Amino acid sequence: MAQDLRNLFKEDSKDQQATMSDGHEERFLKKLESEFPNQRKSTYRFGVLNIAATVVVLLGLSFGGYQYVYVSSESVEPIKVVDAKIKSLGDVSPDLKKVEDYYLASINLELSKVQLTPENKELFDGYVERLKELNDEYKTLTIELNANGPNEATLDALIDNLKFRLNLVKRLKEKLKEFNDDAFAQESV
Repeated sequence: MAQDLRNLFKEDSKDQQATMSDGHEERFLKKLESEFPNQRKSTYRFGVLNIAATVVVLLGLSFGGYQYVYVSSESVEPIKVVDAKIKSLGDVSPDLKKVEDYYLASINLELSKVQLTPENKELFDGYVERLKELNDEYKTLTIELNANGPNEATLDALIDNLKFRLNLVKRLKEKLKEFNDDAFAQESV
């Protein structure tokens, strides 16, 4: 029962001689051509369009590269981004707002603790005059901040101004305490 398949194919191919009928190949080629007509597409038209598109792209890239590399920085003016809504230090950033609020609250708190009497009025007025000068300087710095935009020097100057005002109020409070202590010591003598 077991037969070698190779032997079977060899014997079978000898027994059967497959021949095609006359004209079979010609009929097959005609049917093939009728289904798939042999038309040459014009590659010239697409070739020219491809070349034109390539030239346009190369020209665009060349012009862009020229503009990027060879345009001098002197002819391009830097754009200032200035927020016209800046009114104070706090409008620049939330962190600076916290700093400004802290110093202003501290200044107002220290001023509210000062006890003004007729004896210390002259000392108090001198410190208040200096506070007004610092406040005017703060307003000038705020105007500069609005005109030139936020920069490190202006922001530092604004913060320093707030520090000076707070320190001035603390010194006023110390001086008034010394003044009151001296006045109390003189009364007890």
